[in-house]
Amino acid sequence: MWLAVIPQIFCYTIPVTAKLIPGLYLPYILVGSMAGLLIFTLANLLTPGFWLMMLGLASNLMAIISNGGWMPISPETLTRLHPERMLEVWRIGERLALSKDRILPQGNTNLLFLTDIFPGPSWLSYKFAFSIGDVILSAGVIIFLWSLSKQSRRTPC
Repeated sequence: MWLAVIPQIFCYTIPVTAKLIPGLYLPYILVGSMAGLLIFTLANLLTPGFWLMMLGLASNLMAIISNGGWMPISPETLTRLHPERMLEVWRIGERLALSKDRILPQGNTNLLFLTDIFPGPSWLSYKFAFSIGDVILSAGVIIFLWSLSKQSRRTPC
């Protein structure tokens, strides 16, 4: 699993390395990384929650592949996240900061319903958007973690 996660950490989480990696390679790295995560979930399919994780990852991967290797986020969603900014601030077709998101109008987005269309809660200081795939993936993670908390059945000595 770590082999699939590490590329995303270097490309999207650590600013120093994220700035060094040419944007031309990022879509391939993201798709390859997510494919690795899908293989990991498939290999663990009988573990509680992993089928939901696989479904969430597949949803996100379909949205990303159908939009050129980037997760689209619309100017409308960005305006809901940052109402203090003018719509003209968002440059169509460009990467959003150092994220996996590319700013695309809703009319130019494939599989819009699978993309980052839901803004996070406005009362949080950290602004983000998420997709239905993220929700499904998170539900799978919660089920998996919940399954770890179950007491094992032990026979008394």
